[in-house]
Amino acid sequence: MQLHISANDGVPIYLQIVNQVKYLVASGRLTPGEELPPMRVLAERLLINPNTVARAYRELEIAGIVTKRRTAGTYVSDAGSPLARRERVKILTERIDALLAEARQLNVGIDEILQLVRQRDQTMQPRPEEK
Repeated sequence: MQLHISANDGVPIYLQIVNQVKYLVASGRLTPGEELPPMRVLAERLLINPNTVARAYRELEIAGIVTKRRTAGTYVSDAGSPLARRERVKILTERIDALLAEARQLNVGIDEILQLVRQRDQTMQPRPEEK
């Protein structure tokens, strides 16, 4: 699990951890049942106070994204995140907003954007194997 913490971005470090773990779960990079690094290990890796990681893990547990197993660690919830779909939609919405803003600056209309999206989707579809 790779997390990137910035002390200068104005977001509390524990929230940066929470947000990044939510993203990793929502994107499928962290799967149900997968173990998160022990708090002390993650704190050492990120060069932060272990209490900061403990707070982040507690927030993730309250949100139902992770579960703690006594003496066995912290794991991604078996049900996955109840927020997983909402998080995925949020990520896509942010990207769509950026695309629309850029398209407006380039004077490209919505019909042309939709046509381009459909073309790109066709290009990315797996091709049936030739026999």
